[in-house]
Amino acid sequence: MIGAEHLPVLQVVGPLIAAPVCSLLRIRNLAWLFTLAVSIGAFLCSIHLLQTVMASGPLVYELGGWAAPLGIEYRVDASNGIVLLIISGISSIVLPFAKRSFEAEVPEKLHSLLYTAYLLCLTGLLGITATADAFNVFVFLEVSSLSTYVLVAAGASTDRRALTAAYNYLILGTVGATFFVIGIGLLYMATGSLNMADIANRLADIEETRTVDVAFAFVVVGLALKLALFPLHAWLPNAYTHAPSAVTAFLAATATKAAVYLMLRFSFTVFGTGSGLLAPMAGTVGIPLALAGMFAGSIAAIYQYNLKRMLAYSSVAQIGYMVLGFGFLSVTGVMATTLHLFNHALMKGALFMALGCVFFRVRSVNIGDLAGIGRQMPWTMSAIVVGGLSLIGVPLTVGFISKWYLIQAALEQEAWWIVALIVASSLLAVIYVWRVVETAYLKEPVPGRTVTEAPLSMLIPTWVLVGANLYFGIEADFTVSVARVAAEGLVGAMQ
Repeated sequence: MIGAEHLPVLQVVGPLIAAPVCSLLRIRNLAWLFTLAVSIGAFLCSIHLLQTVMASGPLVYELGGWAAPLGIEYRVDASNGIVLLIISGISSIVLPFAKRSFEAEVPEKLHSLLYTAYLLCLTGLLGITATADAFNVFVFLEVSSLSTYVLVAAGASTDRRALTAAYNYLILGTVGATFFVIGIGLLYMATGSLNMADIANRLADIEETRTVDVAFAFVVVGLALKLALFPLHAWLPNAYTHAPSAVTAFLAATATKAAVYLMLRFSFTVFGTGSGLLAPMAGTVGIPLALAGMFAGSIAAIYQYNLKRMLAYSSVAQIGYMVLGFGFLSVTGVMATTLHLFNHALMKGALFMALGCVFFRVRSVNIGDLAGIGRQMPWTMSAIVVGGLSLIGVPLTVGFISKWYLIQAALEQEAWWIVALIVASSLLAVIYVWRVVETAYLKEPVPGRTVTEAPLSMLIPTWVLVGANLYFGIEADFTVSVARVAAEGLVGAMQ
């Protein structure tokens, strides 16, 4: 019987070993089933890990028996335990949907390679989140990024613009990774260590230096590119728009969440006591950029006719909410960020999967082609409506829970003007969500077009996430308790 102490490494090593095996499985259905089994295994590991750390505290695994800082250490606590749950859980829900979606959008000969890239992306995202070694973060960041470029480019089968989107993503992703690894190199120069906890301890013992401040700047800018913080978001709209539907759903719900987690981890755990730039950066750069992103993303979304692009710009706005909570540098603020990590994964995963159902039947996600489709695809469009209400932040949805705690964090700082801006940006979401509802339900269907509901294999996973949007919007004790423990751990490390 494998003990819980081995789970941090097993859920990363499992998909890593499975990826080359999957490339040998030339039967499409077999490759899909194998990928699904591996993903579910990682999901079960993450559930057990989160239960363990919530009950008995952080779990540490030393690779090869070499203790940190000499060896590589995997460390799971509440803050990354919930991110591991998001990544593996979304993956396990998207894969049943992906089978029919890939069949419609990607040539059969590419499927086994596509599932291989999917497993490598899953490996990278889980590794980024679980490892406590700074250079290991860079390695897994590259594993996830390289496989993501392949996944986005797979959309070229139906839209040649996917190649350009993947290339742009590659260029900007490489710039972000280069900034990040330069920052890690400077940290190693200053401390002689790559273990995050050891770096933090050594930074606390030395006086503030220019090397550490420059390292902080490089790491923050690199991660800001990876998480698509406005105005460093240029790669995101095209990547989400032109990738295959299942790929978009997976990436939108996981990739930026892992990057936001890294921003939290490095800012509080590594640099919290060693750099005097954290508070000035959060107050004078982080919060203004977050607020700008909230409005710029929402306003851009209003003017989009391609609904995948609309939701992509909406993601830019939602990332603004996450960074805003972090910018308060308080337990409630970081708690709101952690909650929105989880909640945004549910709402965006559901919305992009619902659009995948629309594309499966209509072969388009342009708003003009959705006239009257609410009567022909009622379950699919109902999923989009519920997801849209969650984006707005209507009570009884997860979006309301996130914004409630974000407003509380702003009130703790007596920042009433930020509360007003949060409400105003939420009202902008009403506009672009209403455009979809109006077209789907109030306009006459396209003459001569008969559309049927999406297959159950695509609808059921979509509605699992829609149901989660409602369940965790009503019964939020679990997510709130985990987010509070995570925030207390991160902010406590800074003090």
